[in-house]
Amino acid sequence: MLKPATTILTSTPLLLLPALGADAQAETGITGVGPAMVIFTLAGALLLTLVFRSAARHVTRFVTARIGQRRIRTALEKRSPDVLHDFILPGAYGGLVKIDHAILTAGGILCIQSKHYNGIVFGAEDEAQWTNVDGVKRRRFLNPLIQNEGRSRALRQVVPDVPVANLVIFTGSVEFTSAPPRNVIHVRDLESFVARFVFGPSKVKDWDTAWLTVKAAAMTDTESRKDLQAQLTFT
Repeated sequence: MLKPATTILTSTPLLLLPALGADAQAETGITGVGPAMVIFTLAGALLLTLVFRSAARHVTRFVTARIGQRRIRTALEKRSPDVLHDFILPGAYGGLVKIDHAILTAGGILCIQSKHYNGIVFGAEDEAQWTNVDGVKRRRFLNPLIQNEGRSRALRQVVPDVPVANLVIFTGSVEFTSAPPRNVIHVRDLESFVARFVFGPSKVKDWDTAWLTVKAAAMTDTESRKDLQAQLTFT
């Protein structure tokens, strides 16, 4: 004779109930560890996404900066055969300075510093620092005109009779909130700027000799670069 269902449940040992619960969890694929593993997996995926995104931004910035430098070199070399890139000179007040680019034009030398930024840049000619706003990022950096003036003076020290002008070139997707200070341009305007730039009167009679003097003073050797890096690290 079959027992009623209620009797069967009553007669089931209580010790077997946890086992039955475990069997049910195994059948459904849900365990006590499952939710934790899901959270750890999602957190790991998020972390990897952030790491890869940051790395991608750095790679993109590096590549676009190199492209910007190439644009500057190409534009300068179209305007004059007398161009120097990435060289070191003794500083006007001691130490060493690195000059990004220099070009000999019909009236003098342009001493050029390049800057690569995206977003908005603003700052006055006499402000010690300028500001860059790129999305949610906001950073301050040294006024490049003031920074490059020391490099321009180093060039003037090498060729005192040659007019030397301070020029700052921005690369990247950068915009200015208002008209930038004089002698601050974007790389897209470089060729036209060099073509129409007018220097003051000059006493130079032999431009070739003047440029040869600059080339002789320019340092590009490994030891000079190490000395400059040590100077920058110390300061």
